[in-house]
Amino acid sequence: MLVSTRGRYALRVMIDLAENSDGAYVAMKEVAGRQQISLKYLERILPTLVEARLVEGVRGKGGGYRLTREPDEYTLEEILRVAEGDLAPISCLEKGAARCERAKDCRTLPMWKELNALITGYLSSKTLADLVKES
Repeated sequence: MLVSTRGRYALRVMIDLAENSDGAYVAMKEVAGRQQISLKYLERILPTLVEARLVEGVRGKGGGYRLTREPDEYTLEEILRVAEGDLAPISCLEKGAARCERAKDCRTLPMWKELNALITGYLSSKTLADLVKES
């Protein structure tokens, strides 16, 4: 599993909102500045987070973004799935993937399944609040 820039930035945005919102909306420009992420890139990430209802946004003066839940109610797995789409280490384990013709004879498939379970289990056990505490 390789987490892309999109996934890493989504986590950084969520941490920033958790640390800086206090229930108020935070301007995208402020997040971009603190996180050193281009505004253009944030304009591509934040709508995805809004669509998944991880954050909510308001336009105009006093607008911005804020979390829809408490930081301890978000798992890292949930955030990364929204940003990345799928976290499977190989394509045949991706959700909705066609059954591989070699699956029955694949000597490595059990290992990949176990790795996938470990990754998912670990990311599901960690919350946004855990990352906020670490910083």
